[in-house]
Amino acid sequence: MTRIDIPEGSPFGLANLPYGVFSTPGSAPRVGVRVADSVVDLAATLGDDVFAQPSLNAFMAQGRARWDEVRSRVRDLVSGDVPDDAVHPVSEVRPHLPVEVADYVDFYASEHHASNLGRLFRPDAEPLMPNWKHLPVGYHGRAGTVVLSGTDIVRPCGQRKAPDEQAPTFGPSRRLDIEAELGFVVGTGSPLGSTVSPDSFPDHVFGAVLVNDWSARDIQAWEYVPLGPNLGKSFATSISPWVVPLAALEAARVPLPGQDPEPLPYLAERESWGLDIEVVVEWNGQEVARPPYREMYWSPAQMLAHLTANGASSRTGDLYASGTISGPDKHQRGAFIELTWNGREPLEIGGEQRTFLEDGDEVVFTASAPSTDGGRLGFGEVRGRVLPARQS
Repeated sequence: MTRIDIPEGSPFGLANLPYGVFSTPGSAPRVGVRVADSVVDLAATLGDDVFAQPSLNAFMAQGRARWDEVRSRVRDLVSGDVPDDAVHPVSEVRPHLPVEVADYVDFYASEHHASNLGRLFRPDAEPLMPNWKHLPVGYHGRAGTVVLSGTDIVRPCGQRKAPDEQAPTFGPSRRLDIEAELGFVVGTGSPLGSTVSPDSFPDHVFGAVLVNDWSARDIQAWEYVPLGPNLGKSFATSISPWVVPLAALEAARVPLPGQDPEPLPYLAERESWGLDIEVVVEWNGQEVARPPYREMYWSPAQMLAHLTANGASSRTGDLYASGTISGPDKHQRGAFIELTWNGREPLEIGGEQRTFLEDGDEVVFTASAPSTDGGRLGFGEVRGRVLPARQS
């Protein structure tokens, strides 16, 4: 038997217990829980085939009461002795995409990010569009290009037209960017024709992951009028391997910064689901930003309510993301288009003046939040390296 050592201050202690999918050289992908620097095999310890699946979907579909029951059992399990063959060092397992993504929706929920982009692209107009403070603006992304942290990102090709060009050309993106976001994973869905209220959010959402919504700004700028993002976003979205349960984020809950005008009744929350989560962005090993999720204007509960407000169904494995997380200060901006003010204010990275991503660059996000034991819990990381474009 093994007693798992949990060092004081570990971001993966008993107050966290995030779920993921892993494999070893001798096993197929299966569900595990991270405890400190170990992964505990739940199929081997809890004796339930739902954890022998290659994704969390079957477990998530069982609903909130089951999530709470298993979380309690896991906490008791890892507080004592665990069978030796059910405990694996994190460094010796292979992580897999934790969920089979059903649908993917990306929102635009940061007032600071939306205002900054408005000032950049509409300097003579109001920074926010008239609808922005009335509803969580979003778009449908491409579920099939959601990839696990560590997956290389091939520079996308597409149409782009610089302001000094007479006509568009096709080729590799010249303005490849990142967006630091938080993603929410739906555990139990809702039928077509029904809606989900903000107060029902914890009954439907299983947990949260870190998201990098890679963005080709030049392709996006040329294509997005009048229907919005498409190829400039759909080539890749990276997520972290560990899904932090919503129950673990109770101590991170904070009021929203303030919503004016008051949201319409279908978006009203009795208790706020603002979250005090700090993200750290590193570019080639150098910290460049600390976006604070507590500054987000719209909560994840309001995003889910709006997503289903027209009767659209939600499904187990749906992923929806917050949009870029940005704060009021420059070092809190969660995208390079903001940090470099659309290339006009380069950052010094490794002794070079840089604006957007070059081939070979690597970006890493990490995040932490207050935990119920008085410490801080971690989300792990979402990492990606840019490879050159592949042109036929």
